[in-house]
Amino acid sequence: MFKQIIVVLLLILNTSALADEPKGYPFLSFDQAMVQAKKMAKPVFVYFGRYGCGYCEKTNKEAFSQEEVKKVFTDNYILAYVDSESGKRLRLPSGEQITERELGARYKAFVTPIFSFMNEDGEVIHQKIGVQSKETLLKADKKAQLLLSKAKAQ
Repeated sequence: MFKQIIVVLLLILNTSALADEPKGYPFLSFDQAMVQAKKMAKPVFVYFGRYGCGYCEKTNKEAFSQEEVKKVFTDNYILAYVDSESGKRLRLPSGEQITERELGARYKAFVTPIFSFMNEDGEVIHQKIGVQSKETLLKADKKAQLLLSKAKAQ
């Protein structure tokens, strides 16, 4: 019984952590990132998180705090952060206005964190779900880069 109480308390404490986008990264709103991606012909990395996401905070601390991750992701992508529960309004490149919550639903971000690698048109080419380490994010980047280069070659 004591173990069960401890587990429940740890789960409550873990999910009550505040989680925003990782500090020190040039994250933009999704709509701003898509405009920038089109201008620069660069892929987009979208971090779907939410306020209070303990798993997001864990990934921020364990992976996004690493300089190698920061360099790779800022060099290779336009970065966007979406609070998948927010009512913040966005204007998509098509002119459509939706909330971040609606955008999260459109991209099936029903759990957080979700890390989506997209081309400059907003098409998801690779995705990682849940807590990520430095190694898994760097591996995902390599896979996304390979998929992007294959798509451009076609």
